[in-house]
Amino acid sequence: MEKEIMPAIKAAAAAIGNGDTASSKLVERAFERCRAKEDDIHAFLELYESSALEEARAVDAAIKGGDEPKPLSGIPIAVKDNILVSGRIASAASRMLESYHASYDATVIGRLREAGAIIMGRTNMDEFAMGSSTENSAFGPTKNPHDLSRIPGGSSGGSAAAVAAGECVAALGSDTGGSIRQPAALCGVVGLKPTYGAVSRHGLIAMASSLDVIGPITKTVEDAEIIFNIIKGIDPFDSTTVESNPKSEIRNPKQYQNLKFQNIRIGVPKEYFGAGLNPEVKQAVEATLKNLQDSGFMVQEVSLPHTDYALPCYYIIMPAEVSSNLARFDGIRYGLSEKSDDLLEVYMKSRRKGFGDEVRRRILLGTYVLSAGYYEAYYAKAQRVRSLIKRDFLRAFEEVDVIVSPTTPAPAFKFGEKSDDPVEMYLSDVYTVSANLAGIPALSVPCGKTGDGLPIGIQLIGRWFEEDVLFRVGKEVEH
Repeated sequence: MEKEIMPAIKAAAAAIGNGDTASSKLVERAFERCRAKEDDIHAFLELYESSALEEARAVDAAIKGGDEPKPLSGIPIAVKDNILVSGRIASAASRMLESYHASYDATVIGRLREAGAIIMGRTNMDEFAMGSSTENSAFGPTKNPHDLSRIPGGSSGGSAAAVAAGECVAALGSDTGGSIRQPAALCGVVGLKPTYGAVSRHGLIAMASSLDVIGPITKTVEDAEIIFNIIKGIDPFDSTTVESNPKSEIRNPKQYQNLKFQNIRIGVPKEYFGAGLNPEVKQAVEATLKNLQDSGFMVQEVSLPHTDYALPCYYIIMPAEVSSNLARFDGIRYGLSEKSDDLLEVYMKSRRKGFGDEVRRRILLGTYVLSAGYYEAYYAKAQRVRSLIKRDFLRAFEEVDVIVSPTTPAPAFKFGEKSDDPVEMYLSDVYTVSANLAGIPALSVPCGKTGDGLPIGIQLIGRWFEEDVLFRVGKEVEH
C-alpha cells in the first residue's frame, strides 16, 4: 500500500492553527483521496462533502478572524454507520434502517463538534456490528487497503480501512467483542476500546448493551489519546457513564503520573500463546515484548485460567442482548415495513427482508438461550463465567500493570475464506472478547508485518479506567 497522505491530529491542528494550511485544503485533500480510493476500498457508505467543506471554510474564517483554534479545529473525522449524526442516515449497514435519518447527534458526535472536528461521512460496517470481516454489510464489503483481496476486519472495517487508506485523519468505531481492535490490527492502525462507562453510548445503535463501547481508530497512539480525552466523561443521557478514574475497589491506588516506564510491569498470559496462533503473529508480538524488556520494562508470565471459556461465554451473552435490543425493529415503529393485512405477517416479512443471515442467526441463538427452560442452563451460567473472567483480570492486575497479547490470531484472511463457517469466523475474536466481558480498556497497536506485507497488531490490556497507562506503553511500542 502506498504511503498515507493524511497527517496526524497534532500536526494537522498545528498547521491549521498557525496558518501553514487551511482546514478547507485538508478536507478537500481527504475527499480527493476518497475519490481516488473508494471504488476499490468502499470504506464509506456516504460522504458529507458539501457540508464538510462549508464547515471547513467556517473554521478557516474564524481562525483568520482571530479565534483561538480548538483541539480538533478543521480535522476531518469519519464515523461508523451505527453512531447517530443529526439529519443523516444511520443504517447500521442494514436494509432494516436503510432510510432512517437520525434526529439528534450522539453524545460523542456533539463532543467532537465542540472540539472543532468536521464529520466527513459514515463508514461501512458489518450489519448491526455483527461480524469480524465487514462482509456482512447489506451494502457490500469493505476491502483491506493493504491487499484488496483480503478483509479489513470488522465490524468497524470501514473506519479502519478509511484511516489506513488516508481517506480521513481519524475515525470512530464501536467495540462489542473486538470490533475496533481487530480491524485496526488487520489494517495496520491504532484502535482503542475504552473502559465500559468511560465513553457515552447515547446515540449508538445498540447491539449488546453491557458490552458495547465507542472508541477511536487513528494513525497513532497519540491521536487515539487526543480523541479519547475529548469524547470521554459522564453523560446524563447514559446512566452507565462515570467520571474517569473513579475511586473503587478495582482501581489500584498507585498513581502513574510520575511512574517511570521501567517500573511498569507487563504481564504475558500463557493462555494467549498456544495452539491456533499464526507463527508470524507470534514472532512479531514476542519480538515487541523483547524490545520492551530490553528497554527496561519488567515482563513476566501471568495466568488467566478461564480464557478458554471467554468465547463461548461471549457468544451466549451477546446474542441474548442482541435478541432483546433488536426486538424493536418490528416493521411498525420505524425502519423497513412490509405491508400485510396480518400483524404477525408484517413482523415476519419485515424482519425476514430487513435482516441479513448473521443478524438472524444471532437473534435466533439469543432468543433460544433466554427461553424458558434454557435461561438458567445457558444465560445465567454464562453470567457466572463472566464474573470468573473478571476475577482472573483482577488477580492478574495485582501482579502487573498491563497485559500484552496478540490482537488477532492471524493476519487478514481472504474474502469468503471463513464466511461459510460461523464458528471459524467467531474464533477471530478469541483474544479480544475477554476485555469486553470484564469491561476493561484495551489498545491495539501495529507491531510488524508478515512476509506478505500484511499488518500485525499487539494488544495492550489495562486496569479499569487506566487508559493513560496503555497510551504510555503504546507509544513505546510505536517507537
